[in-house]
Amino acid sequence: MPETVVELTQKTEVREALAQTGGKPKIKAQTTDKFWFATHVFVLLGSTAVWLLLGWNLIPLPQPHLDLLQRATRATVFIVVVLAIAKAVSVYAIGRISDASTCFTLRRILHLVVGIVIVLIGLSIFFANWYTALISVGVISVIVGLSVQTPMSSFIGWIYILVRRPYRVGDRIKIGDATGDVIDVSYIDTTLWEFGGSFLSTDHPSGRVIKFPNAKVLGEMVYNYSWPLFPYIWNEIKFQIAYQSDLQFVASTMERIVEEEIGDEMEDRVTVYRDLLAKTPVNELEVRAHPRVFFRVDEVTWIDAIVRYVVPPREAGAVKTRLIPKLLAALNAEPEKVMFPAGTNR
Repeated sequence: MPETVVELTQKTEVREALAQTGGKPKIKAQTTDKFWFATHVFVLLGSTAVWLLLGWNLIPLPQPHLDLLQRATRATVFIVVVLAIAKAVSVYAIGRISDASTCFTLRRILHLVVGIVIVLIGLSIFFANWYTALISVGVISVIVGLSVQTPMSSFIGWIYILVRRPYRVGDRIKIGDATGDVIDVSYIDTTLWEFGGSFLSTDHPSGRVIKFPNAKVLGEMVYNYSWPLFPYIWNEIKFQIAYQSDLQFVASTMERIVEEEIGDEMEDRVTVYRDLLAKTPVNELEVRAHPRVFFRVDEVTWIDAIVRYVVPPREAGAVKTRLIPKLLAALNAEPEKVMFPAGTNR
């Protein structure tokens, strides 16, 4: 039989409790991980054998070639060890982190560090000491930095994103004219899975992918709809009604319909919101824990009846689609109390 909602909730709570108490199930390497570990061992053994043969002068080569081959063999051993350590950290350390976005970021940092270490080890093949290799890397970095300033700025932007965290993988953001869900943050650019856009009037994914250089984050405002501390947004539904309408009936009806739909969830979300506000200089703001209706005078001859509520950003369109028919049905049921613009009354 399929699991009930209660059973699924209990399993989720058990997993979270285990994670908090250190009782999370032991991470096991996958088949591909074991394959790579075995490959590293074989390469390491082969390199060690070559190293011994060279050290015993069993391979007849000119001394310059022999020295170069010895350095290459030593570098191979170091690279294999570094890769093995990196794989172990990725599987057994980062793999224990439950947050997918944090795992993604940590693996990116790990790959960068491993890449830098491998480059330094590779340079040691051609240079006799590390000092010369480091100087060479510095000179090369200056030359490359001057020739590719935009990529370097984007790399600095990537570091800024890691440190300041204006967004991370999985967040829904708006930057410039681009809106979408972050699906990748590389060393040079960020990739969004666009929602809305010029072809849609809703927040549904458009099917397009947006890429922009990370340097953009240094000069543009970033709107993040998925702030970890409060991953919700305030949303509104607006109807135009006549001045002769019963405003008290309209307000109570709209609030009741929205309360029935999302009341309990909204109360919990507003509690979090109030706790956050209490820690800021603007904690004197009044935030209602339930849906609220307010009225505004329209630019023409109608009154705007607006109901406001809190919703997860990715559910904003779906919740609004569910609420509008229910609101209209309840309001149209009392045509004497609720008068819409001509031609819309029932």
